[in-house]
Amino acid sequence: MSASETDRQTEREKERREMEEKGMEAELVSIPATPKGLSTPETSVTPRGTVRTSARVKASWTPTGLTSAMATPRLLSPSGSMGTPMKKVVVSLRGYLEEVGHLTRLNPQDAWLPITESRNGNAHYAAFHNLNAGIGFQALVLPVAFAFLGWSWGIISLMIGYLWQLYTLWILVNLHEAVPGRRYNRYVELAQAAFGEKLGVWLALFPTVYLSAGTATALILVGGETMKLFFQIVCGTLCTSNPLTTVEWYLVFTSLCIVLSQLPNLNSIAGLSLIGAITALTYTTMAWVLSVSQARPASMSYEPLRSNTFSASTFSILNSLGIIAFAFRGHNLALEIQATMPSTFKHPAHVPMWRGAKVAYLLIAMCLFPVAIGGFWAYGNLMPAGGMLSALYAFHNHDIPRALLATTFLLVVFNCLSSFQIYSMPVFDSFEAGYTSRTNRPCSIWVRSGFRIFYGFISFFIGVAFPFLSSIAGLLGGLTLPVTFAYPCFMWVLIKKPQRFSFNWYLNWSLGILGIAFSLAFSAGGVWSMINSGLKLKFFKPN
Repeated sequence: MSASETDRQTEREKERREMEEKGMEAELVSIPATPKGLSTPETSVTPRGTVRTSARVKASWTPTGLTSAMATPRLLSPSGSMGTPMKKVVVSLRGYLEEVGHLTRLNPQDAWLPITESRNGNAHYAAFHNLNAGIGFQALVLPVAFAFLGWSWGIISLMIGYLWQLYTLWILVNLHEAVPGRRYNRYVELAQAAFGEKLGVWLALFPTVYLSAGTATALILVGGETMKLFFQIVCGTLCTSNPLTTVEWYLVFTSLCIVLSQLPNLNSIAGLSLIGAITALTYTTMAWVLSVSQARPASMSYEPLRSNTFSASTFSILNSLGIIAFAFRGHNLALEIQATMPSTFKHPAHVPMWRGAKVAYLLIAMCLFPVAIGGFWAYGNLMPAGGMLSALYAFHNHDIPRALLATTFLLVVFNCLSSFQIYSMPVFDSFEAGYTSRTNRPCSIWVRSGFRIFYGFISFFIGVAFPFLSSIAGLLGGLTLPVTFAYPCFMWVLIKKPQRFSFNWYLNWSLGILGIAFSLAFSAGGVWSMINSGLKLKFFKPN
């Protein structure tokens, strides 16, 4: 080989090494450092292993494909074609993507709203919130439903309702992140994804807001009446000659609710939810234990109550089934509770959410079934329309020590104050979402306080206008039954798309259609019961 050929070969080798070094530097520059929590540009891996980016960003892009491509042994093995510096960059990028998790399009408005303002929730918070939302005063009205249904149909209906709502809760927990890179933080958002933008709002917005507002109204009725009974028990013969009226006690309870409602977001009321959960577990247990430990009324019977006409009896039974359905409300808050948790590929939010929900609903079952069965066993068809508290005060006011009875009523008041906060949070979120979308800025403390004061007094006025607790419970259970029993089944079919005519397909369609049919029937029973209660209140004249 001549000297000239050797020189040319050396120059070509030198140029080749320079080109490789420049190419490596270009590859290193092509991987951007993305701030935590922001969307990353679309990334692809070429057959040669070169990582490239494009300016076009897809809305539904997820890093799953990129992570799996980078994890191949050829790219990450020491003997692979990729150099050591590039391998370190790829490994770091892969760890970053796994840490960040779901790379979604961030909506700045979410950081201003009560539900998504804080995302430091965990399984304990989920258990507290689910317990506070899933158990409360509605458990105390269950013996009223048994008075019309009797032993057999009462227990069967309660068991079916519990298993059904537990299944639909599992559906909602798993649909929260049904689409990779997308979190449905609110019930209405999931309904829009399943039924369409406009139809989803029409189907879900009214029942969820009505359930929140209706529950808040019922809580004012229960809380105010319980505060009145507590005052009478504690004060006794020392009460003044001019005590507060029932409406004035409603106003006192509403004022306390408004003060507590100034807490900013859903995670900030975790302590209140814990108090509500503990007090609910305590007073439901005390209510049925105190009832079954006392002598039963002599004239009681376990025969179901019947009205003079067939239509009246039918509507009473439907209203009773609506009361049982209302006992399992709380699904309108499942997605909102899960939205307060962080979520990544390694640690998705549905894992701690379901863990907390299982514990919560096990404790709920340990409260609902003993209260319903024990209350009906103790009072039979003599159960007052107000539920267990009214029965304890009416039949055992002089048998049970005043301190024990007063403690039970005080625990109910604490639970109602806590439950008011979690059920009102979706309404507060809707108010503030409308304000921030129009003004493009977060609510000031005065605007936020104004919304919550307005909502509290609106609930108070509704409660004063319709002071029929058992009737409201039946109507609420009927109108909002699709939120718990029907809509989740339809959402599963429309989003997950199970194979047609499979068992899963038939199961969800059947449960969804039955839920809608029961909703219409129970609502009719609730309306009839409210009208009937209103007529009795209007024309009843004491001796």
